[in-house]
Amino acid sequence: MQPALAQEVNDSTRTKKTVFTFKIDDNIDPRMNRKVKLALEDAIKKEADLVLIEMDTYGGAVNDADDIRTMVMEFEKPIHVWINKDAASAGALISIACDSIYMAPGASIGAATVVMGGGGDAAPDKYQSYMRSMMRSTAEAKGRDPKIAEAMVDQNIEIPGVSEKGSVITFSVSEAIKNGFSEGEAKNKDEVMKLLGIEAYEFVGYETSNVESVIAFFLNPAVSGFLILVIFAGIYFEIQTPGVGFPLAASITAIILYFIPYYLTGLAENWEIAIFIVGVILLLVEVFVIPGFGIFGVLGIIGILTGLTLGMIPNNAFDFTFVPTGDLFVALLTVILAAICAIGLIFYFAPKVNQWQAFSSIALATTQKRTEGYSSTLYSDDLLGKEGLAHTRLMPSGKVVIDDEVYDAYSRGEFIDKGEAIKVISTEGTSLKVKKA
Repeated sequence: MQPALAQEVNDSTRTKKTVFTFKIDDNIDPRMNRKVKLALEDAIKKEADLVLIEMDTYGGAVNDADDIRTMVMEFEKPIHVWINKDAASAGALISIACDSIYMAPGASIGAATVVMGGGGDAAPDKYQSYMRSMMRSTAEAKGRDPKIAEAMVDQNIEIPGVSEKGSVITFSVSEAIKNGFSEGEAKNKDEVMKLLGIEAYEFVGYETSNVESVIAFFLNPAVSGFLILVIFAGIYFEIQTPGVGFPLAASITAIILYFIPYYLTGLAENWEIAIFIVGVILLLVEVFVIPGFGIFGVLGIIGILTGLTLGMIPNNAFDFTFVPTGDLFVALLTVILAAICAIGLIFYFAPKVNQWQAFSSIALATTQKRTEGYSSTLYSDDLLGKEGLAHTRLMPSGKVVIDDEVYDAYSRGEFIDKGEAIKVISTEGTSLKVKKA
């Protein structure tokens, strides 16, 4: 290669811009918040010269939109946005935070009034005020009209020649360009590059890592439902056969695989996981410490179901203002159906478990009868029917004296005062069963 030609190729290589691209094409929520964070970190690793966001969203949670806006404004390299279709609400805020805005034909930007999770009624005024403040300050920072940005949120703001009182601003492409909220119209990302005056460039897209792919897999409601089923079934079979270990290990593994993906994406918070753990503890207390089924058991089940449900949705300490109705319904349906399926499978498989050869090797599946020589007693049968005195008060357990020997004993539920006469009615187990003589 001739020296002059080689120099030309090297110069071309050096001036070629690396354009990092990724999409914001879904609800603005903790998952999108995490995606943007990871994408911008990836842009730094790949030494991108600039970032181009492809935008198409109707908005989402205000707090996540604020996080993304802050990340965009603090990023060291230029960030531009190409609105492929819609940049509504939180999408408008994020777009205004970028260094320049380009719009595809037919695209729109605005309508930033904060609405409830279902997408209908407006959210309380404290959220509207917060959104107005962010829109105004972001527009000021990027050299755009802050009054227009605020009017995208507040329908009571009237701007002559731009908007009338009673309606929030939503700009078409031409209107956005005219009012300084778009630098131009572009049919695709290549046209954006031309409008930016960049001739030599290379697009580098955001690629989801293997870890993120695994996380996305476990966020699938069907997979979450299966894990919930394993959680319930594992807890039940471990309670039925304490010490076996395998059901408990399966349940713990399912709990980890269930909560970690939601925790990493910002959906499951510490207090939600704590509610689940407290629920499990209360249920175990009911089973092992307080025989029967009462308040602890009910509260335990409620805690478990609440923790599992809240861990799937982006609520803020029981504030469901920005939780889409569909997401809440899916979470409730997933947990309830999984619990019902778990109960059904438990009733179906529980009687059959003892018949499985694999299970019989780790659990006692037969009845060991006294007539066959088995006995769980620590005492001689000679004590059966003998009389003595209560050495302590039996409430219903305590100690008794028989032939000058002290034994652990318990009554049939009645209280027996110290010094009262007793009679042994059973020697099975580790304590004598007695009654008043």
